[in-house]
Amino acid sequence: MLSLNAFIGIILGLVIGGICRWFDLPLPAPPKLVGALLVVCMTIGFMTGQYFRYT
Repeated sequence: MLSLNAFIGIILGLVIGGICRWFDLPLPAPPKLVGALLVVCMTIGFMTGQYFRYT
């Protein structure tokens, strides 16, 4: 089950992505695959750290 923080993060990411697409703005993310993977890994690391901190 997703925690409230993860749910809010997913919704916020979708909203920001939709706004950037609607107004034809560049996404606030790295344009290369390695940079995108870095963002994903940092997010997973943050969520894992939060999980272990509160269990």
